[in-house]
Amino acid sequence: MSNTKYIGYNFRVSPLQPGTEILIAELGYVGFESFVETEEGVNAYIQEEDWDEDILEGVYVLNSGEFEIEFKFEEIEQINWNKEWEKNFDPIVVDDQCSVRAPFHEKPNTKYDIVIEPKMSFGTGHHETTHMMIQHLLKTELKNKSVLDMGCGTGVLAILSEMRGAKPIDAIDIDNWCFLNTQENVVRNKCKEISVYEGDVSLLSGQNYDVIIANINRNILLNDIQQYVACLNPNGMLLLSGFYKEDLEMITTECSKHNLKFVENLSRNNWIAACYILK
Repeated sequence: MSNTKYIGYNFRVSPLQPGTEILIAELGYVGFESFVETEEGVNAYIQEEDWDEDILEGVYVLNSGEFEIEFKFEEIEQINWNKEWEKNFDPIVVDDQCSVRAPFHEKPNTKYDIVIEPKMSFGTGHHETTHMMIQHLLKTELKNKSVLDMGCGTGVLAILSEMRGAKPIDAIDIDNWCFLNTQENVVRNKCKEISVYEGDVSLLSGQNYDVIIANINRNILLNDIQQYVACLNPNGMLLLSGFYKEDLEMITTECSKHNLKFVENLSRNNWIAACYILK
């Protein structure tokens, strides 16, 4: 990785939210692999070999009348990802119970203390969806429950599941960097019950879980709900996030087709984290 050349973009976004979140999602679709949010927007990075001068043509939010987005870009020889995150990653505490921090942060007085080095992965706990999924897990009985963390990112949700007594736990992500980063964070938090895999829902054939966590995005969730249900044990719980408030009805309708009953949802800055139970 040390010799990999990157193209780095600096985006200034107004209004900042939800413009920055939409921008990050769309940049991810066209090949950008890491993001560092700033006070004015976001810095985004893509490997030079994956970049071309028309890369932003598929980023539709840049042409939206709802946001003003300015950007500049440059070639970068090397990136010290730890340094980037140290500049921008503050520790968080969720509901006075769960902290998510980097190794260089002071240890807080919380029941569940998760230590991660997020590097280029998504899932520091700062994003509304991860924050709300942590809230769901904090109030869910997980002792001896089998759990799947689908789209695990940094592995935060799988790690918290083990801390709350779940076992066994599978963590899956299609992104190689997330797969490697989750493995690192599992070791860093001395977890023993988490197995990490690189791939998608095709890995789920023949598996069964009491709780499935999927914090991805609306389109992937809609496509994969049927596969999740096929893996859920009777009365199993499905926790979904990565979509907006206006998408909740669509998600719930699809869940209902597969005998999932809506229980409740959390909302944070127009993002939703919803809970469903298999009837």
